[in-house]
Amino acid sequence: MTDKREAQAEKQGEPGTVAVDVGREQAKGTYKPQLTEKVPKLRIHDLGITYVDRHGRATEAVKEVSLDILDKPGVGEIVVFLGPSGCGKSTILKAVAGLLPPTRGEILLDGVPVTTVGRDRGMVFQTYTSFAWLTVRDNVEYGLKLQGIPAGRRHEMSEKYLQSVGLAEFADRYPKDLSGGMKQRVAIARTLINKPKVVLMDEPFGALDPQTRWGMQSLLLDVSRTEDNTILFVTHDVSEAVYLADTIYVLAGRPTHILHRVDVPFFTNRDISLKSAPEFRAIEKQLLDLLYAPSS
Repeated sequence: MTDKREAQAEKQGEPGTVAVDVGREQAKGTYKPQLTEKVPKLRIHDLGITYVDRHGRATEAVKEVSLDILDKPGVGEIVVFLGPSGCGKSTILKAVAGLLPPTRGEILLDGVPVTTVGRDRGMVFQTYTSFAWLTVRDNVEYGLKLQGIPAGRRHEMSEKYLQSVGLAEFADRYPKDLSGGMKQRVAIARTLINKPKVVLMDEPFGALDPQTRWGMQSLLLDVSRTEDNTILFVTHDVSEAVYLADTIYVLAGRPTHILHRVDVPFFTNRDISLKSAPEFRAIEKQLLDLLYAPSS
């Protein structure tokens, strides 16, 4: 009974909003790929991914996904993949991370094919991934230690990022002493400190309570402005997508493909009051109309 209630809560998204739940009949969209002649920051071209289980049964998860994300120096950018749970959003992120080889197509980062994992991409998962036996600071410095960076320099860098995510006073604590939101802050700091070109975030706030979730969304906006990262963010929550995104790609159910691209207008102030503003609600309505319009 508890599992059923938790699953229902996750599907509902934030209070007062609608989570995406697109039926299979919603197969047509307005999106037409327009790949630039210039070398983009990230190119996904004709991406297809099919899983084959141990019995030889094939399941197509991603079908013909193509998009360009341009390099915008000095401007942090958040690109959101919005789609129903289980549609294949996370599969795309894993392919960009180099964790999952494409069945067809290619992924290019600054014109270089992605063939394996690399420090130029950092990933934050929905589940908490801190090392329980390491302190918060040691968790954040872990990647730097693997690179052989001296302890003094590691401490200097980790102090900056612990300050940026509001965890400086918890540097010597262990993950067991932290709340869920604080654990995700550790994961964000640990990812950013390695200065990846692209940050991949797979529903990182999905397990958090609404108040903590809103706080983490605001933190992410602050980080995107100060760190000049390109962030690919996966969610199935419409409100979260509008609040965070510069660009939203609306994805269909499995096998996932892009139905629509929506460019979110620039909001001068992105704080919690924005979510009740008429211009914010207008973008939400636009997305919902696209998602739930009858297929022709």
